[in-house]
Amino acid sequence: MDINTKALKKNAFRVTKERGKTAIRIRVPGGHLEAKHFSVIQKVAEEYGNGTVHITIRQGFEIPGINMKNIPVINKIIQPVIEGLEINQKDINSGYSASGTRNVSACIGNKVCPFANYDTSVFAQKIEKAIFPNDRHVKIALTGCPNDCIKARMQDFGIIGMTEPQYDSYRCIGCKSCVKNCKKRCADALSFENFKVLRDHAKCIGCGECVGKCPTGAWTRSSEKYYKLVIMGRTGKKGPRLAQDFIKWVDEESIIKIILNTYDYIEEYIDKDAPGGKEHIGYIVDRTGFQEFKKWALKDVNLSPKAEVKENINW
Repeated sequence: MDINTKALKKNAFRVTKERGKTAIRIRVPGGHLEAKHFSVIQKVAEEYGNGTVHITIRQGFEIPGINMKNIPVINKIIQPVIEGLEINQKDINSGYSASGTRNVSACIGNKVCPFANYDTSVFAQKIEKAIFPNDRHVKIALTGCPNDCIKARMQDFGIIGMTEPQYDSYRCIGCKSCVKNCKKRCADALSFENFKVLRDHAKCIGCGECVGKCPTGAWTRSSEKYYKLVIMGRTGKKGPRLAQDFIKWVDEESIIKIILNTYDYIEEYIDKDAPGGKEHIGYIVDRTGFQEFKKWALKDVNLSPKAEVKENINW
């Protein structure tokens, strides 16, 4: 059969080793979905695939063994999942409109985890609405705290939850649980002087562990949400590396604007002769230099006075 493989891959289907067969990739922004959607995934796998489902590293589902002629049927079947997850579409019942920008992944967040500083899935879904569909190869992951369970430092953009701990000295009983924990497990940002705890803002990584360790509630999380944005981590054959700190104490809207600006930067500098028309964003930054990327990324971004931007990054 005559298949346009470029259109197939753009529609989030994969060219597989089995002739005439494909696999569909189901996006799950933030890694969170209602259990009712599993019935649709099961139907596609059992009735049109080979009866199996692969859970991807990016928290999506890949269903292999699908006959390519059934692609239009599959797109209609998965429509309730796409609508249930509120994923942007160009046309109803046409499936996904792009596959370049990978599924935005997230740790389980503060609805479940006591260490997480924010609802990672909600923010991931907010980012998804802003950036998808897009054909450019960009990977984004969100984690609720510096424990980094989602491996945010292996992504193009890693978003790490922070909090500015608030200290009520009248509730403090001087047990020093927070000080001891911070010294052994965190950043050694707390000290005990004159029967009260002092926090060194320069050392504090905003992990919020002092909040969980305090038995009297002397420490609380800040009402404002803050994040650390780390950039240009990557795996792969050519120069794998961990993402480095770009901005600390940054807000949500600034992060979304920076990511959107980066798509403009990619369009300006991407190597049009790259194999398959794809070039990983990290390689573009390597070619143009960090300062050029920084100029594009921060265009029209209104950072708060608290935000700390890295002057330069050398990976």
